[in-house]
Amino acid sequence: MSLREIIILPDRQLRLVSKPVEKVTPEIRQLVDDMFQTMYDAPGIGLAAIQVAQPLRVITMDLAKPDSGGETKREPRVFINPEIIAKSDELSVYEEGCLSIPEYYEEVERPARVRVRFTDLDGVVREEDAEGLYATCIQHEIDHLNGVLFIDYLSKLKRDRVMKKFTKAAKRAGE
Repeated sequence: MSLREIIILPDRQLRLVSKPVEKVTPEIRQLVDDMFQTMYDAPGIGLAAIQVAQPLRVITMDLAKPDSGGETKREPRVFINPEIIAKSDELSVYEEGCLSIPEYYEEVERPARVRVRFTDLDGVVREEDAEGLYATCIQHEIDHLNGVLFIDYLSKLKRDRVMKKFTKAAKRAGE
């Protein structure tokens, strides 16, 4: 396993539509291992392969919370070629952040429940119902695979401010 660099806004790669994974290969397994290490190190709860400059339809996620003793038992999840096949009319609002847009958080409204179809690391196609944070996170990460960022759900004014801030920071970093 190795840490991979997380690409940051305004990197244009974040707007790429990721390609489907044909087969779960040793390279895909290595990518998944690296993504988990990178996600945990960041720290974050979800990561799309495009965020580590791999335009493949792969997501890692871990929504585990600390227990009463403060220990967190990891619950790593992998979604290959995920797609939302149903969503509720009911909406919910969560404050979202993104490892590719560090230290910026905004409330985003999304369907409260979704049904997702995906392939697991064993190559088995599965379907699951998601609600709450799970539903929000899976939608956020699938958006990444489609070149969509959570800031795209914000007003044009807020989105423009974020883009300006991160574009300036990128220019300063490049000097």
